[in-house]
Amino acid sequence: MEDQHFWDDADNSAKIIRQVKSLKSIIEEYEKLETLYEDVETLIELGYEEEDQDIVAEVKDSFEQLDKQLDEMTVRTLLSDEYDGDNAILTIHAGAGGTESCDWASMLYRMYCRWADSRGFSYEVLDFLDGDEAGYKSVTLQINGENAYGYLKSERGVHRLVRISPFNAAGKRQTSFVSCDVMPDIDEDIDIEINEDDLKVDTYRSSGAGGQHVNKTSSAVRITHIPTGIVVQCQNERSQLQNKDRCMKMLKSQLYIKAQQENAEKISGIRGEVSDNGWGSQIRSYVMQPYTMVKDHRTNEEVGNIQSVLDGNINPFINAYLKWIKLNNN
Repeated sequence: MEDQHFWDDADNSAKIIRQVKSLKSIIEEYEKLETLYEDVETLIELGYEEEDQDIVAEVKDSFEQLDKQLDEMTVRTLLSDEYDGDNAILTIHAGAGGTESCDWASMLYRMYCRWADSRGFSYEVLDFLDGDEAGYKSVTLQINGENAYGYLKSERGVHRLVRISPFNAAGKRQTSFVSCDVMPDIDEDIDIEINEDDLKVDTYRSSGAGGQHVNKTSSAVRITHIPTGIVVQCQNERSQLQNKDRCMKMLKSQLYIKAQQENAEKISGIRGEVSDNGWGSQIRSYVMQPYTMVKDHRTNEEVGNIQSVLDGNINPFINAYLKWIKLNNN
């Protein structure tokens, strides 16, 4: 019992530390915003006093920076749902399109890693399955950072790519699909009872780097919850037991979220509806041919520079989604 109290106190202390860190970060952002606003005011006054037209360009640049930071801080105030502050677990599944879709899955994986890097977030691959010729059939990664889930919940759904396929000898335009599933990495131990008879546990050899240990032992674990059809898998830990523990934690999180969904008046905040991984179900289209455009079909947010988006600049879509969700929930 004393041990349990110790771990409960440790968990509470960790939560308080995270909350203090988050509040400190918000204050620092506000102070930077206030300083930038004062700088813009000073530049404008200086321009009037000296009648210097050269300052106009500097004022414009500073104002654009102020507007961008103000928008980011406004968006941050929208991250108030229960799990928004948690780390995120993102799973990418190749859909209709064969090798082309597996390659598209690897492009999205790179995009989310670049996005995480741009925000100073860390990430680790929990599990992956290589495509037959290229890319990934599936890949699961955990992205660690403040409000990671709150931002990335916008990415759940089917992503559609239109391009001239490098795998098509005829050079024809091809459409492929990849689905993304995002869930919060709920760090506390969730009190959910799971019947062992409801679980199908499979072990397999890890496919990642790691030398002889990885290649010769079936340390990777896949758990299927038969009543719900939920599947979780992990291969990045060193032992089968550690991978199984990680899978059970992920399964509990998914079952908890599912229960929350069923009790909610409407399903909109945590995970949303699962869509078929194909035509007519996409949340976002990435078009490379015959023009270049990325468009979110929920918010109508558009970006013409597709390479910038694929390099990790997905913030315009995240921000537009959070505003759209807030508007639709009011």
